[in-house]
Amino acid sequence: MNEIPTSPTLQAIVGDDPVLRLVLTRAARVAPTRIPVLVTGESGAGKELLARVLHELGPQPKGPFVAVNCGTLARELAESQLFGHERGAFTGAGSRRAGWFEEAAGGTLVLDEIGELPMDLQPKLLRALETGRIRRVGGSGETAVQVRLLATTLRDLRRDTQRGSFRLDLFHRLAGFELRLPALRDRPGDILALARHFLDEFKPDLGPHVITAEAANKLLAHDWPGNVRELRHVVRRAALLTSAVIDVHDLEIEATGDGAAGMSRAADGTGPGATTVDLASAAPLVDSDLLPLRNKSFEQIQTDVFVWALRRNGNSRRRAAAALGISRSTFCDRVRRMGLAPASCPLPAGQ
Repeated sequence: MNEIPTSPTLQAIVGDDPVLRLVLTRAARVAPTRIPVLVTGESGAGKELLARVLHELGPQPKGPFVAVNCGTLARELAESQLFGHERGAFTGAGSRRAGWFEEAAGGTLVLDEIGELPMDLQPKLLRALETGRIRRVGGSGETAVQVRLLATTLRDLRRDTQRGSFRLDLFHRLAGFELRLPALRDRPGDILALARHFLDEFKPDLGPHVITAEAANKLLAHDWPGNVRELRHVVRRAALLTSAVIDVHDLEIEATGDGAAGMSRAADGTGPGATTVDLASAAPLVDSDLLPLRNKSFEQIQTDVFVWALRRNGNSRRRAAAALGISRSTFCDRVRRMGLAPASCPLPAGQ
């Protein structure tokens, strides 16, 4: 077997979990090719970090690395941001502007949260991938660009294609090779190693710290809905608040996570938030009409839970959010991102 290549980012990734190591091995093998890669995983799991590994081991490692979040695209400017525009193409376009494809030419373009890409842009992205050419907004000709495209998402794009919110042909084009990062709760053996790694990282500014056995047990008991990102924040905050020893009471771990995993824990009544949620105006979550979860992806389960919570609580977003142990604003944001309203579960005005 050929030796697996490495890179600075790959060497810096902490963790010996077999599932994580398998993902990294597969990444190192696909990286030298020009095959599009779809990186999936929960928020905070390290998707952009893995994308950087793919770039560093890719065919153009010295080229630019451009990462953009599709969820932040202004709908009226999205095409211009992606492909660029000519002078006078629209009001305010006083000069020609290169888009992200051209900025990443000779390197790698990462489209983070690709599931948020507007539907009207998806066929144009598909054409750019198939032809290697783009057309600026307001332009009359096409420009050839050589770009390695990587996409990341926490959504279940297969489910989105079935609902019609994501093009099936674009999905197959993007997922020439798929890498799924495991959640931190699925690799508990790496939690303390990561915590020590972060303490070493913070040492120049915050000084040396050690973690007591009780604090270590608390870290291991938490299921980290925010994944590695959440762990890093918790460790940094504890190091800021203590002089040298981090004890159990120094770990300010949220009782209920705000991410998808935290919602799942609250939904099934097993997470820490289950003991603090006010269910006075919400229907109980233990009920036979909650769909069986066998053979479903996490994203499918999450969507089913949200649909169920809405229907069980008369389509009231306020009561459904309370039942899941999250804020109403977070609930509404997630519902919008899942594309559940209005077709799948209409939300009456004012609720």
